[in-house]
Amino acid sequence: MSVRHALLALLSDGPRYGLQLRQDFEARTGEVWPLNVGQVYTTLQRLERDGFVASEGAGEGPKKGYAITSTGRDELLGWLQTPPDDTQPPRDELLIKVLVAGQVAGVEVHDVIQVHRRHLVELMQRYTAVKAAASEDDVALALVVDAELFRLEAGVRWLDTAEVRLRNHPPKALVGTSTPANTVIAAGLRAARRQGVRS
Repeated sequence: MSVRHALLALLSDGPRYGLQLRQDFEARTGEVWPLNVGQVYTTLQRLERDGFVASEGAGEGPKKGYAITSTGRDELLGWLQTPPDDTQPPRDELLIKVLVAGQVAGVEVHDVIQVHRRHLVELMQRYTAVKAAASEDDVALALVVDAELFRLEAGVRWLDTAEVRLRNHPPKALVGTSTPANTVIAAGLRAARRQGVRS
């Protein structure tokens, strides 16, 4: 998550103090990501250094206001309209654990998969409870919870697929592949683009 761009988005509505930015950030993100006020001021200092915001009024800390500059507005719009770089898979900790578990002596990879699967299902149940208890008007919270539920569901589905794949192939099959995964994925993305499929 880009805190700097989130702060620029808030400032695009008008000037604010650092404490106001923190409160507005938490309110607009469903209060799921608490933001340290120190992080807000550090980010504002960097944004000011880069010419994306300008400070207003006298003083420091809570008495210092900030406004977005035209350069900052251009930066915000550019960020909003630029898709994330998904040409390589992220370093997902769960994926790494499953890959490593298949190679560690005395570790049963299927047990590792089940531990993590149970954890993800428990998290899904918690998020579902949060969604059920939330007001229907709290759109920000609903969007955050929906995104998390979809992400967690994808993790569970991947673990189920990994379980089947590893049952059909011994864990030693994880070692010694001749083609790096990032090469295969990059080739697949290029082929999809050529076919006009949105990647």
